[in-house]
Amino acid sequence: MLSDQPNLLPLLEKLAAQLEGSLHFDRLTKTLYATDASVYREMPLAVAFPKSESDIQKLIQFATEHGTSLIPRTAGTSLAGQCVGNGIVVDVSKYFTQILEFNKEERWVRVQPGVVRDELNRFLKPHGLFFSPITSTANRAMIGGMVGNNSSGTTSIVYGVTRDKVISLNTILSDGNKVIFGEISQDEFDRKCGQKDLEGAIYRQIFDELNNPEIREEIHAQFPKKSIHRRNTGYAVDELLKAEFFEGNEKFNFCKLLTGSEGTLAFTTEIKISLDPLPDPIDIVVAAHFETIHESMKSSQVAMKHPATAVELMDKIILDCTKESIEYSKNRYFVEGDPEAILMIEFRGKTIEEAMAKGEALIADLKKSGFGYAYPIIGPDKTSSAWALRSAGLGLLANIPGDAKAVACIEDTAVDIEDLADYIAEVDEMMEGFNQKPVHYAHAGAGEIHLRPILDLKKIQDVEDFYNISLASAKLVKKYQGSLSGEHGDGRVRAAFIPLMVGEKNYELFRRIKYTWDPKNIFNPGKIVDAAPMNKFLRYEPGMKTPEQDTVIDFSSVGGILRMAEKCNGSGDCRKLPGSGGTMCPSYMATRNEKDTVRGRANTLREFLALDKKENAFDHPEIKEALDLCLSCKGCTAECPSNVDMASMKAEFLYQYQKTHGVPLRSKAFAYINELNELGSKMPGIANFFLKNSLTGGLMKSFLHVAPSRNLPEISPISLRKWYKKHYPSLAGSAKTIKSVYFFVDEFTNHNDTQIGIKAISLLKKLGYEVKIIDHEESGRSALSKGLLPKVKKHAEANVRIFEDLIDANTPLIGLEPSAILSFRDEYPRIVSPDLVPAAKKLKFHVKLIDEFLGQEIAAGNIKADSFTSKSQKIKLHGHCHQKALSSVSWTQKILSIPANYSVEIIPSGCCGMAGSFGYEEEHFEVSQQVGELVLFPAVRNTDQDTLLAAPGTSCRHQIADGTGRKAMHPVEILWEAMIK
Repeated sequence: MLSDQPNLLPLLEKLAAQLEGSLHFDRLTKTLYATDASVYREMPLAVAFPKSESDIQKLIQFATEHGTSLIPRTAGTSLAGQCVGNGIVVDVSKYFTQILEFNKEERWVRVQPGVVRDELNRFLKPHGLFFSPITSTANRAMIGGMVGNNSSGTTSIVYGVTRDKVISLNTILSDGNKVIFGEISQDEFDRKCGQKDLEGAIYRQIFDELNNPEIREEIHAQFPKKSIHRRNTGYAVDELLKAEFFEGNEKFNFCKLLTGSEGTLAFTTEIKISLDPLPDPIDIVVAAHFETIHESMKSSQVAMKHPATAVELMDKIILDCTKESIEYSKNRYFVEGDPEAILMIEFRGKTIEEAMAKGEALIADLKKSGFGYAYPIIGPDKTSSAWALRSAGLGLLANIPGDAKAVACIEDTAVDIEDLADYIAEVDEMMEGFNQKPVHYAHAGAGEIHLRPILDLKKIQDVEDFYNISLASAKLVKKYQGSLSGEHGDGRVRAAFIPLMVGEKNYELFRRIKYTWDPKNIFNPGKIVDAAPMNKFLRYEPGMKTPEQDTVIDFSSVGGILRMAEKCNGSGDCRKLPGSGGTMCPSYMATRNEKDTVRGRANTLREFLALDKKENAFDHPEIKEALDLCLSCKGCTAECPSNVDMASMKAEFLYQYQKTHGVPLRSKAFAYINELNELGSKMPGIANFFLKNSLTGGLMKSFLHVAPSRNLPEISPISLRKWYKKHYPSLAGSAKTIKSVYFFVDEFTNHNDTQIGIKAISLLKKLGYEVKIIDHEESGRSALSKGLLPKVKKHAEANVRIFEDLIDANTPLIGLEPSAILSFRDEYPRIVSPDLVPAAKKLKFHVKLIDEFLGQEIAAGNIKADSFTSKSQKIKLHGHCHQKALSSVSWTQKILSIPANYSVEIIPSGCCGMAGSFGYEEEHFEVSQQVGELVLFPAVRNTDQDTLLAAPGTSCRHQIADGTGRKAMHPVEILWEAMIK
């Protein structure tokens, strides 16, 4: 679908043909870019992905000639709506991603704006340097966005803010000319003023303005206190006053103004930034617990008298959110009792003793002042997980049940640290007047607490409160001479309050600056100056009712499938790259397309399910396209702080969409793979001949649109069930039986990986476990991935009925294939009939992946190293996605380490890229291989032949074989071979 402004269609098509990059104006792409991480939504005219500066010049010319605008965007994690507008969104995150030049001796680097902050620091680390501003979004935030917002982060109390690091900026002005801004002398400044072009006008205007004593006096009178280093309200003209020919002794540098200008003055194409030496290597965190917010605020003043490198706050609301997160609940180990707030105070040293001494001195000071009730010290080996808990704060707030959420509007205020406790006390009192108990978190040491009211912006009254709370907050900040924006910027949410914060005269100065730089208002209009009302253009229409959809999968715990999509607040955790670790989101890591993020898919579902009026709300090709490359890896269920379960939503979508369009033949073939294998197992030799023969196998692949280079899994000569009935009674076992277990014969192990199943059963019996196999249904995993939910429901209900009275803590159900056995834990309780839900929920606690079961038995002392070989062996382990999301790869590492001299290294890979049938499908093969090449394939290729490769998932093992030519073994195969027979 093309642009909804048909009069511009021919012009947009002509522009698209002129660009080296691309220009998109279809409904899906515009939907993806209609929001960022803020509460705003406005459909853009188009979305551009420029490849060169020439492309940007052409976009500027187009905007100038046709009265539209350009909205610069990198990762789109803006909380204030900076990336939302009705012009052309210019996304530089896809192609402007190069590190251009690095000077170790002079400690600077020159980059394009799409370079990710953490990726840059990975490049710099071997040289002993780093870019010091660190935001909670650092694994996807890009340098261009950090410059646009003047980002700060947790360590600003030591290292300063982004503005302090910018040396020079290569820009394109609104007249299309390229200009480099950096430090210049007074003589150079005078020469600039003499130029007869836009650049000269810019220099002349700022000199005329700031050379006026009345204007300088007004700036000093109205701007925030100079002691507040986080000051992003409006344009930073106060920083320019530090120049040698105004009031200071610094070289004049327009970068001071451009940093924090939110892309409203010029378009930046290159950034030169200064670097800092890496901090001392040893870090510890004092997690001081408090019974009141006020006490924690007073304690931050105490902490700032010590050499802390970070002083960060989490309140009870956020701490409670972490309890429900699969990933982040693991990081709560240091929480004692039920604190109202925790201050996380970091100290560093060259040795652990040095860091500990600093932490202990603070604890003594806090105790002396009577602040706090617990002071656990988190050691260097665990600080990263503790900080992960703090960094997840933004996303975790989306887990508050219902439509009311913690809304970003007053969250960016900064005051002098000495005013902080009194200011927060007044904020809390003010919020009580609105019947609010706000969320408090973040940068206590910098005088900036991220405060958020809980509001339902679908309600008219709450939209009014959204404005009234923001106005009241602005007045309170002004009382304390604080900054309304400390690091998140003005955007749409705060720009309307700038006249209140800096006075009308300074606001008019801002307008004069804006329209000198950008006379036709083409650069990100409506930000900083001439903003629309802050409660307009919201994601939801005030007073709207949330449409309800009947679904097979039960989403009632979050209020339905639409509210599951709405849990995504846009924080963009799904845009992290492979170097950051984790699984989410494999297709984005491969394609770098917003469409292929969890956020992009959630935004698409929200847009169409909430606003469209079709009889079948799911019947949209745009949703199908957005979900197409979702591998259903379940990484988002654990790693997304908001716990957006995209795999379940995709399964439901496919079912609903196929009600109108029918189930494709290939989907039926994969969904009924167990039945087909059953048929083939009657004559496995003949079946395998047809599967492996190049002619018949090739025809089959072509007919089903399976990638030609894929090897189809062979059918075993005997099924596991038949083998068990025939051979188990005579199988060698231990003299002593420890306990009985039920073995789940999943559809893949039964017919394709029978030998692995045989070794697993043999291993269990040899170790002293009685293995029981009974008749049961398949898991339904293949049908689930293809949206055949009635089939899944049938299998799930049958399995729950079969096992509910057989399984308990002493007699668990264990399985080999992670995706199959973990269905009991994940999908079954949400797809069975209501009368079976209690049984399904009870059952899931006694269903275990075999890795978990063996690991727990090792921990209990029932399995000992003396049952295994003492020879040395290295192993590299790739974990299954579902295992990572719903269990842990550490269990596999534990069991493979039971032989005394076995050493196990976990490959830091995400998804392998096969994901069940996904990697077999012809149109998905390339992306499947790209995902494999991110981390897994190179790691395997770099592994010597004497090192064993382990992978619990059948899909993973096939992907490794097809992608690298190496064979990976199931962990139980390795243990069976290691047993002393």
